[in-house]
Amino acid sequence: MVDNDGYKERLGDAHLVPMWEVLRGMLPPEPQSAARAHAWPHAQWHPALMKAGERVSAEQAERRVLLLENPAYPGEMRVATTLHAGLQLLLPGETAQPHRHSQAALRFVVEGDAAYTAIDGLRHPMHRGDFILTPAFTWHEHGNPGTQPMVWLDGLDLPMVRLLGATYAQFSRQHPDPLKGTTTRATVAGLGQGLLPSVDVDHAKPSSVLSYPYEKARGALDTLRTQGMLDPCHGVRMHYSDPVRGGHAMATLAAYLQWLPVGYEGMTYQSTESFVYFVLEGGGSTVVTRPEETEHRITWAPGDVFVIPGWAEHRHQASQEAVLFSFSDGAAQQALGLWRERR
Repeated sequence: MVDNDGYKERLGDAHLVPMWEVLRGMLPPEPQSAARAHAWPHAQWHPALMKAGERVSAEQAERRVLLLENPAYPGEMRVATTLHAGLQLLLPGETAQPHRHSQAALRFVVEGDAAYTAIDGLRHPMHRGDFILTPAFTWHEHGNPGTQPMVWLDGLDLPMVRLLGATYAQFSRQHPDPLKGTTTRATVAGLGQGLLPSVDVDHAKPSSVLSYPYEKARGALDTLRTQGMLDPCHGVRMHYSDPVRGGHAMATLAAYLQWLPVGYEGMTYQSTESFVYFVLEGGGSTVVTRPEETEHRITWAPGDVFVIPGWAEHRHQASQEAVLFSFSDGAAQQALGLWRERR
């Protein structure tokens, strides 16, 4: 459109934008994510995390964490568009002091068996493969009374909360709480299996169970495996759920555990949710393809972490029997009616 009278300039001065000129860019025909598929091999991140243990104490660091930053978002500390992730180290005899924040967090233990996390004062033991929730605004701290380092994968909804302008933290119980009218959800002292096949259920509310031991989760996978519940895209996959309602364990973050048999060749899958994977057992690869990009193969082994952006086509292949943990922003998307998949 010809602009001979300075109309567009006046619009800009008034902070107005002609939508007819930007509508197509605002509403693309397919979901789009700027994030890139990327992997952090165990051989890369683990030595760096151990070196961090030599350079900074848990007390100095508040939380000794190496953040996983997507190459598409330099300086933004995002592993995917809406997700935050990091690997946290707690050495023998160390404690991480209590704090709380508006972001909900999850922990997946990847190394060690002697630490604990305390949520609103209630201790939950941490063993390799355990999945533990830290609901928003709950006081939480960690301790390692054992003799070996403890490492876990942190996952948070930080980018989502930041976008909503609701980021907030307290680093001392002595500070007054300005959040009038906001109550901390009561901690329920239960260790439940809380795992169901991934089906279409109500995912709106967080779980009343905070700790999901790996021993029970692995047993549940084996049970479904023997029943022949092998999905052509996911193998045998379960979501961590509220055992009462069956919905996702958290209001914003979904978490899954899946088993792939040796020789598994998965069908191509894409979803609006972004996935962060941790390889617990076995080996294989994931082939990721995005529009107008060449095929990208991520070869993985135990201890590796990788991310798949939303709506990126991908398929899993297992050269060995494998168990994968993953978390995503699927719970928030489903609660908001935004989630879609294509098989």
